[in-house]
Amino acid sequence: EADMERQKARRSLMMTGSGSTLLLSFFLLLGFTRQKKHNRVLSLKNVEIQREHERSDELLLNILPARVADELKQFGESKAHRFDNVSVLFSDFIDFTRIAEKLSPEILVKELDYCFKAFDRIINKYDLEKIKTIGDAYMCAGGLSDSSSSQAEEIVKAALEMQQFLNKWKEEKIARGEHFFEARIGIHTGSVVAGVVGMKKYAYDIWGDTVNIAS
Repeated sequence: EADMERQKARRSLMMTGSGSTLLLSFFLLLGFTRQKKHNRVLSLKNVEIQREHERSDELLLNILPARVADELKQFGESKAHRFDNVSVLFSDFIDFTRIAEKLSPEILVKELDYCFKAFDRIINKYDLEKIKTIGDAYMCAGGLSDSSSSQAEEIVKAALEMQQFLNKWKEEKIARGEHFFEARIGIHTGSVVAGVVGMKKYAYDIWGDTVNIAS
């Protein structure tokens, strides 16, 4: 009887141990599954954060030069810099106010957008920096990132190509009996001060007699 009781106790202990092991295994598997799911969600969030970060950088670099954008991200501000050999191009449209009065606001903005996008493509070709547009005026510069002896030549080539674009567009407009723009373009090379001013809606700009003479 004593042996039977001991065997029964051993069987009961083994069953209890097996049940505990099974229960422990279940909880371990449940924890592993939850952790795996958590890691997957975390990984997806990290990927999304990285994408948003890259998108923000792209937007910032579309507004500001890379050096200025880096300074703003690191220090929250960007110091003004002086450049002694910068070529500035300033363009505006002849009789713009008179022509604008004959076009609807929607058509006017569409025409400006068409021209300025073409100008953007041209200056990118010659590695120039777009500064800003003000109404019908378009300003860009060469030599702000790295001064080179060929920057004046590059900016003149860009100006000639802008005029070629407008001349071809003029022919198409005349053929359709529509209004067209013709541009005046001024160029000057010299020293400028460049930087970002203000706290909101950052705008990179350049100042100095070089800009005024080109204008």
